[in-house]
Amino acid sequence: MTGVGEWLNRWIVPFLTALSENTYMAAIRTGMVSVVPLTIIGGLFMIVTNLPIPDWEERIAPYLLLLQVPVNATFGLLAVFVCFGIAYDLGKRFNLEALTSGMVATVVFLMIQMDLKEGTLVMAGLGSQGLFTAVLVAVVSARVQKFMVDLGMVIRMPASVPAVVQESFLSLTPLLVLVVGFWLIRFVFGWDINAGLQGLLEPLVFALNTLPGILLYAFLVTLLWSVGINGDNALDGIVLAFFMKYLAANVEAMQAGLPMPYVTANGFFTTFVNVGGTGATIALALVMINSRDAGYRKVSRLSLPTQVFQINEPIFYGMPIVLNPIFMVPYVLSALTLTTGSYLLMHWNIIRRPFVNVPWTTPPIIGHYLSTGGDWKAAVWGACSIVIAMGIYWPFARAAERQRLKAASEAAAAAAA
Repeated sequence: MTGVGEWLNRWIVPFLTALSENTYMAAIRTGMVSVVPLTIIGGLFMIVTNLPIPDWEERIAPYLLLLQVPVNATFGLLAVFVCFGIAYDLGKRFNLEALTSGMVATVVFLMIQMDLKEGTLVMAGLGSQGLFTAVLVAVVSARVQKFMVDLGMVIRMPASVPAVVQESFLSLTPLLVLVVGFWLIRFVFGWDINAGLQGLLEPLVFALNTLPGILLYAFLVTLLWSVGINGDNALDGIVLAFFMKYLAANVEAMQAGLPMPYVTANGFFTTFVNVGGTGATIALALVMINSRDAGYRKVSRLSLPTQVFQINEPIFYGMPIVLNPIFMVPYVLSALTLTTGSYLLMHWNIIRRPFVNVPWTTPPIIGHYLSTGGDWKAAVWGACSIVIAMGIYWPFARAAERQRLKAASEAAAAAAA
């Protein structure tokens, strides 16, 4: 295991650390996270329209369009908010006026979502279909703005002019360049940016919604955590846009009364795999809560309350799990097992697929129930997941306990001698 750790630290860890700290990846992650409150609010209204009550659909039918208004205002405009959020964050990182950066990117994004014949916005492009375009436009807009400011290709006003006016004129030239550039691409040359990016990224869109693809993701996340790197943060800049797109598409399908197309929508991993924290460590705390070793027992009892809310750093570093082979194995194995079980149950339509975005700190079982819009079978699976993970951790936990008790006994005997 030492050799594996050294290999990871030499070849894999530096690359993924650099990736997680990359300016653009960090901004994409921040922009995606910034829209989470909107998806939660929209999700609450989705729950109301899909309560697991007999004849509820018939009862709610007269009010359905009214209840869908907040959903359309959040999920239906998701790409707009993402575009603004990413560009705003990049503007701060580039020492630009962040609000202006966000507005410039949003104007450009809205322009390329226009229907040339109708002269109106194509609403589908403002939601899940335009999410990748929103990321591209935000990054390009902020980068062009930064480039032109650095080269002095902007209109600068005298120092006596109010700062608000100065900033507005600073953005004028970059805005003109961006509007003309994207206008040429979208309308003069006729390239559908939304469709082009969808086609370009289709292999990855497909892969992350397959069992092998999501298993690989689960393996990488837990492997990185095992060597002390926040695996979720390291990979979120790459995958979060896909998971949010899946979630928005599932919401649209639910609204239209169609089968939900995506299993691994946002919430699948955070709720169904990270049960009580990454690697389902709440199970380890339950296994060791009455451990014969006082150290393990204390760490388990102290960490259990936080793990109810999916926060597992106390047990992760207290046992520790990081760089500890005896706990690393069940840590990764638990994630892979729950990923497989959850995926298959959803793929076979035994439990609902996620379409409600709940906070990642939502306790297990409750999160399972809410993220699937009130599917009791998902809640039962949440309870089963904890039991399954306990079974995986059990032999490794007992082996670690025996090792520690033996070491303590030998130390006591040596001290007595």
